[in-house]
Amino acid sequence: MLHLLHRWRALRDPNRYHGWGRRRNYFEGWYFKIVDPTERYAFALIPGISMAPDGRQHAFIQRLDGKKCTAAYHDFPAEAFLPASNRFEVQLGGNSFSADRLQLALPELRGTLRLANATPWPKMLGAPGIMGWYSFVPFMECYHGVVSLDHGLEGKLEVYGQEVDFTGGRGYIEKDWGQSFPSSWIWMQSNHFSGKKNTSLMVSVANIPWIRNRFIGYIVGFLLEGRLYRFATYTGAYMRATLGEQAVFLGFRDKKHRLEIIAHKKGGTGQLVSPISGSMTGKVNESLQATLEVKLFAGGQLLYSGEGQHAGLEVAGPVEELLTAEWRR
Repeated sequence: MLHLLHRWRALRDPNRYHGWGRRRNYFEGWYFKIVDPTERYAFALIPGISMAPDGRQHAFIQRLDGKKCTAAYHDFPAEAFLPASNRFEVQLGGNSFSADRLQLALPELRGTLRLANATPWPKMLGAPGIMGWYSFVPFMECYHGVVSLDHGLEGKLEVYGQEVDFTGGRGYIEKDWGQSFPSSWIWMQSNHFSGKKNTSLMVSVANIPWIRNRFIGYIVGFLLEGRLYRFATYTGAYMRATLGEQAVFLGFRDKKHRLEIIAHKKGGTGQLVSPISGSMTGKVNESLQATLEVKLFAGGQLLYSGEGQHAGLEVAGPVEELLTAEWRR
């Protein structure tokens, strides 16, 4: 009964751990992106838990070095994964992850960072997180959450044995939980837009299983100097998507606004591990060197035009099934 209570409370707080009482066919992970103020260092850290179909379990921390384009997978016994029941906080093998603190004891990264002035996704009646009312739909293959669209960093880390001051840098946190990642998806994120404070973009387009069928779902948040513009399947927004050799073109519009994005593939990628039926057996290549050209319109008026740096970019699976040159829901 206690597990059911914890899971029920987590429905209204997507940041928390949702896997109480789960034993198999399940994964959950949080994605922490940190960039130092000199922008010489960019890392993504993913703590999580994996529960395979046969019941085998283990915990992990993935590390992506966006500059060196390398990745590492640190695994731990499942018993080392210690989530809090009343808030988002996870202890894992001497490491600690929460919305306001990051403590690392990895061979390549050691130290503690304070995450200051987080910008959470706003909660609304019937929509506790970025997925809107889909948050309450049972048996979805994968759920998504955004813990902080943008926040500051304070503190120092030992990076490959050298002390690096991250004070004044920027961070971002999101998460996923469920059974498997979608069969195909496009994901991008940046909160490094020159000359703009508290500005961040997150885009996810994916092929979503739904009652013996599938649909193309999308959730987009563009935080512009503290104001959030949302475009999503559940808001009735339209989208279009095309793919070039070294670029991804995305558009989203509703009755008031239109968002146009060109994501440029630059630099190399690091290979991360992704979940399939709870097992960490999939592969996905992610870049932290992409750039995002972004334009936001209100009717015919241009509200913003700029470029996001140090952008995360994933284009995974048979993405042709996501593409459409025409506007569609």
